[in-house]
Amino acid sequence: MSEDSRSQRIRYRRFSIFRSLLLVLMFCAAAFFVIVFLNGRKSSTYALDQPYDLHVQNGAEDISEFSQQTAIGFAADLVAAEEEVPQELTLAQDTCKMLLFNLETKDPVYAHRIYQKIYPASLAKIMTAILAIENAGMNATVTMTEADFDLEEGAQTSSLMVGDTVTMDELFHLLVIYSSNDAAMAIARSIAGSTEQFVDMMNNRAREMGMTGTHFTNPTGLHEEDMYTTAYDVYLMLRQAYSYQDYLNVSQMAEYTTDVIGSNGSTRTIYHTSTDQYLTNDQTLPSGIRILASKTGTTDQAGSCLALVIQNEYGVAYTAIVMGALNKPNLYSNMTTLLNLANT
Repeated sequence: MSEDSRSQRIRYRRFSIFRSLLLVLMFCAAAFFVIVFLNGRKSSTYALDQPYDLHVQNGAEDISEFSQQTAIGFAADLVAAEEEVPQELTLAQDTCKMLLFNLETKDPVYAHRIYQKIYPASLAKIMTAILAIENAGMNATVTMTEADFDLEEGAQTSSLMVGDTVTMDELFHLLVIYSSNDAAMAIARSIAGSTEQFVDMMNNRAREMGMTGTHFTNPTGLHEEDMYTTAYDVYLMLRQAYSYQDYLNVSQMAEYTTDVIGSNGSTRTIYHTSTDQYLTNDQTLPSGIRILASKTGTTDQAGSCLALVIQNEYGVAYTAIVMGALNKPNLYSNMTTLLNLANT
């Protein structure tokens, strides 16, 4: 090999090594940039396990533009409200947690104590219903067990009995219309294998919805000291249920009749009426108001509660929530006062 050829090969080898080193350096630099960028994005994203900050949602000037955009994206389709949005109202009881939100304009019409923690009572069953819609086949059959009726004394149950075979759809109707605690237990067991695992699903789903003031401990809403929510979080939960036609169809029903198969193979008919007194005409809705979605809740500790999505006489949808009423007359009096605002 000539001296010139050898020199050329040496120069080519050195160039190849230099090019390879350059490519490695460029790759490392690109990887470093990506890691730094992603970490920056992660640290700027609104964390659902932190308190819901309305000032962030409204775009405070002292946070970065990227953080503002992230927060705005999180709350883009939500109604943001302060703890108190006052109106001149005559209420039967002013200690209730209450809100009225315009779902079309995303404006809070009225808010009172909406971030104060309160026991949810059977409003917790809204989450049970959501998980049933999202995870269960409504044609699936379920056999009622003794564990489904292992409830505190006086807990509301349906006319079902141990050994009855029903569909998930029938349990769903009993859950939403009659607020049956045995139906909630059977749904939880069937979906998750145990109520404990189902409660984990409830809390995970709550975090996904931004329900930062809520903790579930059972699928029924029956009282436990460490189960709580807020009126605002109930709005978030009902908003999700309202997006499902299955929930709308069932929660507007004033009564429900179905045939169930007993443990001996015989069939019998069961009948239940809605726990919402507007739907049963025991209470009168304001003129022009139509209920689109509904759920009631009552325990001694939580008081009487009602969460509604309604449509006013102009076709505009609102969420109306009253929680912590001392009795049913106070509950429906305050709710009617809110619903009258929806028509003004």
